[in-house]
Amino acid sequence: MSSAVLPEEVWTARRDRHRDAVAVLVGGHLQRQAAGVKHPVHDFLFTYYSVRPNHLRRWHPGFGTMLAGPAAKDYLKYAGYVGTDDGVTVSPDLLERRRSTVEYVAALLSATASRRPHLSCFGLHEWAMVYRGGEDAVRHSQVPLRLGHTGTDEVVESMQLRCTHFDAFRFFTPDAVPRNEIPLSRDEQVAREQPGCLHAGMDLYKWATKLGPLIESELVVDCFRLATAARELDMRASPYDLSEYDYAPIRIETPQGRADYVREQVALSEWASALRARLLERCQGLPSAC
Repeated sequence: MSSAVLPEEVWTARRDRHRDAVAVLVGGHLQRQAAGVKHPVHDFLFTYYSVRPNHLRRWHPGFGTMLAGPAAKDYLKYAGYVGTDDGVTVSPDLLERRRSTVEYVAALLSATASRRPHLSCFGLHEWAMVYRGGEDAVRHSQVPLRLGHTGTDEVVESMQLRCTHFDAFRFFTPDAVPRNEIPLSRDEQVAREQPGCLHAGMDLYKWATKLGPLIESELVVDCFRLATAARELDMRASPYDLSEYDYAPIRIETPQGRADYVREQVALSEWASALRARLLERCQGLPSAC
């Protein structure tokens, strides 16, 4: 295996820039966490994806990059790294252990990128998660529903549910499930995922983190930034009243609101497409055998 060797002054500068960038991105969350304050929008990025801020802060150069110099020895305490005469690098053994994950992620990203974006879901998945579910179905109890339970149900009943993302669909209430245009299952995820889906873009962060130190942390952080923007759009279009958190609603129950949602959805899908291509390139560039 050949590696690009980074001198210590080069890679430590990249590491420090990464740490500074992450500190800005997670600072608010850490302050709220210390104070015991919940946030209905941003907590999701640390609970659903379950990546701790300290792990996000840790910089990795990616597979095939050698870290030179005495400071590189610090990386030997992390799983998946190995020392050589030239420095420290991600171990080929880790790649082999993650081989099935790499192959699955590559297949999913490739299949998603091959399809035309669907732009007619209007973010109704959050509405479907509370449809006819009463108080037990409300996922963010600290904020009210903009239209109340009856108004929320009426919006769902007035529009077609067109969710294509299983990990949103699986949280639908029982009454919402048969209202979806197509039934979804985990086994068909690769066959159903499409690039217009807000959650498909958001999940690029999940796939980047699952690949761990095999890809460079700069790409992981770029995916985190996209996930943050997508989550904000997701919740602005949701049935929840987030005015207390300074989020103006996108009223998808109106024609103007749906147009506003699609405009922002297109911008995010284009951003996601660029990141998806980068992440797929990294997967495909990993050696097939080590």
